Amino acid sequence: MGRKSTKENKNIYQISRENMEYSREGAAEKLGFISSDRIEKIENEKSLPHPEEILAMADCYKNPSLCNYFCSHECPIGIEYVPEIKSKELSQITLEMLATLNKLAHEKERLIEITVDGELSEEEIPDFLKIKKELEKMALAIDSLNLWLDHTIASGKIDKNLLAD
Repeated sequence: MGRKSTKENKNIYQISRENMEYSREGAAEKLGFISSDRIEKIENEKSLPHPEEILAMADCYKNPSLCNYFCSHECPIGIEYVPEIKSKELSQITLEMLATLNKLAHEKERLIEITVDGELSEEEIPDFLKIKKELEKMALAIDSLNLWLDHTIASGKIDKNLLAD
């Protein structure tokens, strides 16, 4: 095993690798197609990782959050369209979902009224934006649930094969 890094501002990729107690050389060996020099450049932010490298690191380091981090912070398209998903406990995710579902149940009739004609009038916009905000909360809660599940599978607590449709 190599020496431990004393660098203060480690990025998520280095932290994830070190959490698995892999040296750069050990990680490169496990990853197969990413050299230790390339890992060093990514960790020192001298080079941006490629999507296929992120997928491999997320799997190898057992940290599915790397994918969302890359998309929401480093990918030009993702920065614009992908929200950052924070890891949360299942109970918190469930409560957030239920709270949003309760709000949406009250707004369902209004959404039907607004959208039935296929147009959005000026006076409908405030209600529509309020409902859209709740729908975005639900989408985030679903993404959080999926991330929680990915982490649970990566940690070995659930067998991925048990979830096949």
